[in-house]
Amino acid sequence: MSSRKVRPDELELWQRVAQTTDRLHPARKPQETMADIFPSDNPSKKRPDEGPKFKVGQKANGHAPSLPGIASAAPKPSLQMDKKAYDRLKRGKLKPQGRIDLHGMTMDQAQPALIAFIMSSYAKDRRLVLVITGKGQGKDREDVGPIPERPGILRRNVPHWLQTPPMAQVVLQVTEAHGRHGGGGAYYVYLRRRR
Repeated sequence: MSSRKVRPDELELWQRVAQTTDRLHPARKPQETMADIFPSDNPSKKRPDEGPKFKVGQKANGHAPSLPGIASAAPKPSLQMDKKAYDRLKRGKLKPQGRIDLHGMTMDQAQPALIAFIMSSYAKDRRLVLVITGKGQGKDREDVGPIPERPGILRRNVPHWLQTPPMAQVVLQVTEAHGRHGGGGAYYVYLRRRR
C-alpha cells in the first residue's frame, strides 16, 4: 500500500466542502491544539496540575494507589497501643485470649464470621485475639474456577475489614502474628478497652 500526497485540486475541493458545513455542536469549545495535547518540555511552561518530578533512584513520597476491591497486605502499623505492650506483642510474648480460623472460608463467609468474632471478643472484654487467615493457595493446590485468584485473598482483605465499621471502632491495632502464632498467615488484633 503506497501513500501519496494530496493534490492541490483535491485540497481545494475539500476546503469548499468544509465551508458549506455547520458544526454539529456549536456550544463546544474548539478542539485542543497539538500544543495542548503534547506540551513542550519547557520547564517555564509547567502545568499547574503537575506534581514534583520523580527521578530514578529517588524514594517516593506518599502511598501507592490502591485498587478498588483489592486491599493491600498488612497495613503499616501506626502505633496506637502502648509501646511496651506492642514490643511484647511483636516478640510473641503476649498470649491471645481468643482465636478464629478463617481457613477454607470464602470472602462472603469470612467477613461476617470475623465481624461476629471481633464484636463478641470486645463484648467479653478481651484485649488480644488472633485471626488466622492462612497464607493463601500454595503452588501444589489446583486453581478452582475460571477466574484465577491471587493467593492469600483473605490475608490481604482481613486488615482492610478490620479498619472499616463496625470493627474500626473497637480495633486498636492490627499486626502480623509472631511465628509461634502463625506468622504471615495470622494477625494479632488488639482491641480497645470497654468503657
